[in-house]
Amino acid sequence: MNKIRKGDEVIVRTGKDKGRRGTVISVLDDGRVVVEGVNVAKKHMKGNPNRGEQGGIIDKEMPLDVSNVMIFNPKTKKGERVGFDFDDSGNKVRVFRQSGERVDI
Repeated sequence: MNKIRKGDEVIVRTGKDKGRRGTVISVLDDGRVVVEGVNVAKKHMKGNPNRGEQGGIIDKEMPLDVSNVMIFNPKTKKGERVGFDFDDSGNKVRVFRQSGERVDI
């Protein structure tokens, strides 16, 4: 079970986009995440008329290391660390370390 999953709202801790928030688009196997609207780079794409793709310069979100993002807690309005705990029925759930509240509601 990963601490950061697709669809989580995260805040960037370090780098050129420090302090920006976004939603996780995908989690890669090598410990990196792609966040919507964060770490955007210009990419030169060659067009492919067979697929109907147009060439040019496009903006593309590049992956960040998972250690550079934290899950955003809407109650405290800050990024917080995440741990694991078990609920009443014995299922493993993610919780915020500082407050002990569940991440997935």
